[in-house]
Amino acid sequence: MFKTYSYPEFPYKQSAEQAQGRIVRHPVVVIGAGPVGLTAALDFAARGIKVVVLDDNNTVSIGSRAVCYAKRPLEIWDRLGLADRFIAKGISWQIGKVFYGDRLAYQFDLLPEDGHKCPAFINLQQYYLEQWMVEASAGSDLIDLRWKHKLISIRPEADHAVLTVETPDGVFSMQADWVVACDGANSDTRKMLGADFTGQFFQDRFLIADIIMQADFPTERWFWFDPPFHRNQSALLHKQADDVWRLDFQLGWECDPNEEKKPENVLPRVRAMLGPDVAFELEWASVYQFACRRIDQFRHGRVIFAGDAAHQVSPFGARGANTGVQDIDNLGWKLKLVLEGQAPEALIDSYHEERAFAADDNLKNSTRSTDFITPKNAASRRFRDAVLELSEVVDFAKPLVNSGRLSVPTPYLGSSLNTADVAEFAGKMAPGTVCADAPVTVAGKEAWLLQQLGQGFVILSFGPAQDVAWGGVTAKALVVGRDLHDAEGKLAARFDGQPGTCYLIRPDQHVAARWRGFEATAVAAAMARACKGEI
Repeated sequence: MFKTYSYPEFPYKQSAEQAQGRIVRHPVVVIGAGPVGLTAALDFAARGIKVVVLDDNNTVSIGSRAVCYAKRPLEIWDRLGLADRFIAKGISWQIGKVFYGDRLAYQFDLLPEDGHKCPAFINLQQYYLEQWMVEASAGSDLIDLRWKHKLISIRPEADHAVLTVETPDGVFSMQADWVVACDGANSDTRKMLGADFTGQFFQDRFLIADIIMQADFPTERWFWFDPPFHRNQSALLHKQADDVWRLDFQLGWECDPNEEKKPENVLPRVRAMLGPDVAFELEWASVYQFACRRIDQFRHGRVIFAGDAAHQVSPFGARGANTGVQDIDNLGWKLKLVLEGQAPEALIDSYHEERAFAADDNLKNSTRSTDFITPKNAASRRFRDAVLELSEVVDFAKPLVNSGRLSVPTPYLGSSLNTADVAEFAGKMAPGTVCADAPVTVAGKEAWLLQQLGQGFVILSFGPAQDVAWGGVTAKALVVGRDLHDAEGKLAARFDGQPGTCYLIRPDQHVAARWRGFEATAVAAAMARACKGEI
């Protein structure tokens, strides 16, 4: 079916618990083996949590689907040992260009500074991402990946959930202390629990076309408003791996989706965009409608929602899968501490607090982008067109051009897990913000800051410091000048690292607190707050 990719078929195996007719209680069960569910499995396993993953299919996603992966998810996958392979295969990019008609209206750079391990974005077909995460999962003794296992009912109990699962060998029941639902925008788990999923559907449709071509276009994101080849609509072009290119065409609401994705209707649109002399082959096409909405509560008892099962956004800005991966990054360490009795269940509630806040930020940006790209009335279109015309000649209009605000981490600046500053700091590394990467040297070898943070709490100090324990949790001291060296000065610059300054960093690499001097009692109190423990 695809010339550039052969789809694997993963084997179904009957579990011992089904074969023996016994009910087993698992620490964590993940529903769905897409990018978010597989990230969950690998993250939990990296933290020492045994996990079962259920998926009703036995292969990876059909079609390239999500293709744009941002710097922050790449950093998360780097912690899990995956990013180097993704980056090597993917197409790295950081420049975006916006055209109005056939003229360049606006250009932006998503990573204008150097000194970061991961690129601003890569483009990589989702099937590669999933296949390699499946392979990594198969190499872990803590991950039990079960294909052709369909969840057909779920019953919440006070301290666990009971799942009924259908397989080719029949139906059986299992239990889980915690269930993480990563089963997509049409989540059956969400429907089974009657969880509200509210928001806005947009009355417009877009055509995705993946084509194979060898072209000398630069590896940039190109977005057109009202191009000559697709008048009064918008279009998008991205390069992927294997000389596959992603094209998006706005179609309008009145189109017939089944007709529009037929090759005889797709090919003329592509030909009009590329011109008569460019050779290409159509690999895959689909028509989609999108929504901006989220679940009212990310936690329903012992069931936790992540990814598209929890929130849905338009594809403009690459905020779907990227946001879902960050959901898991937020959840994993909290689940670990609660499962081990080192933090109260209230810490799990902070997952909703922080990730619902991030979802609302993404929904706001996604809705604004969609309204700019697809104006809903004549006044909105006049405003949009005026911004595009002005952006060609005056700088103040350029930031108003909105072809999709691309995915960046949402800082949890108001989180209840933060300890407020008691001193003045410059820069962006406020409590609730994800740590910026920086080049360092360790034992005389080049390295990166984020690689030194590990899976637990860390005290990053620009002066003398020592490990600090709170309850059963220990924050390891990482002292600049002792454990790592800031030869280029970028670490001190990004963290306002005046002598003596220290940061408490959470296991998800977010800043929990910072001070101008190290005090063990202050660090312990901040750890307690970050774990929802008693202070």
